Amino acid sequence: MAAQFDDLWQDKLQPWLTARADEQRVAKQRFWTWMPMGTLIGFTLGGITSAMGGEPRLIVVLVLGCIAIGWAGGIEKLKSLKKKIKLELLTEIARTTGLKYALKPYLPTRYHRFLEHGIIPRHDRKHFEDHFEGEVHGCNFELYEAHFEKRVRSRRSTYWVTVFRGVMIRIGFPHNVEGVTVITRDKGFFNVFEAFGRKLKKKKLERIGLVDPKFERIFEVYGNDQMIARYMLTPSFMERLLALEKAIEGKNVRALFDEDSGSGELLIAAETGDQFEISSLFNPVPDKSKVMGVVDEIRLVTEIIDLLVEPAQFGEHGKTTT
Repeated sequence: MAAQFDDLWQDKLQPWLTARADEQRVAKQRFWTWMPMGTLIGFTLGGITSAMGGEPRLIVVLVLGCIAIGWAGGIEKLKSLKKKIKLELLTEIARTTGLKYALKPYLPTRYHRFLEHGIIPRHDRKHFEDHFEGEVHGCNFELYEAHFEKRVRSRRSTYWVTVFRGVMIRIGFPHNVEGVTVITRDKGFFNVFEAFGRKLKKKKLERIGLVDPKFERIFEVYGNDQMIARYMLTPSFMERLLALEKAIEGKNVRALFDEDSGSGELLIAAETGDQFEISSLFNPVPDKSKVMGVVDEIRLVTEIIDLLVEPAQFGEHGKTTT
């Protein structure tokens, strides 16, 4: 992939980014015109209002309002350029790996199944971005980023708390998956309450013990078919799930084998922070090293199926195929 990227950089990306540098210069000039102007107007109006005996609250509103208008007007071009560059670069980089890219998923795939089985936490506000899709090793593949927030009310105010920021992945296998098997992280004492809650749900799930004690300490598994779940969750597969977490620099990876789609399907969620950001707001034109960093992230995306499915075979029970 490094050789492919070098050719792409020389032939297309570098010339295109060089042309964007002029747009960046104009956008920065706009910001440093609007922002000081808004600030100056704000303090001028605030001073006049104060001299006329205006209320302190009104003075603060005038000053802050003008500064905010100056900021919004100045930053608009920089935000637009950053978005434009991100779309062009990620589209081209994804294309070299056989994937398609979009700034946002048209429909967050299997979102409700993630939520129903507790793979993602309950939330009051959601945001999705950076959608990749394609076919790898005969498997349909999708990945997108998600940010979920919970509304918290205190006696004096209401604020938002992030409960999940990371990636959501769907892998459609070329063979069927039977039953439902949920893989979550071990919660210690609270496992008792989770197991009880899953028994009460419409599709009752029983706790399933893992063959390897190493993974028994890390994961909790629930399913509606003990035999099928143990057949799917080989030590090799569980190793790959942890390796995926490490590869994408994430934490708390959890997964779901789901028959609901009518075919084989694996859903994965992992907390990773905000990935695939190729530049900053005030420096939207990245250099080669920054672009290469995102190339490495996308390379990990294309290796996810290889990591989880190939060459591991379901039912190997203790054998790690290489």
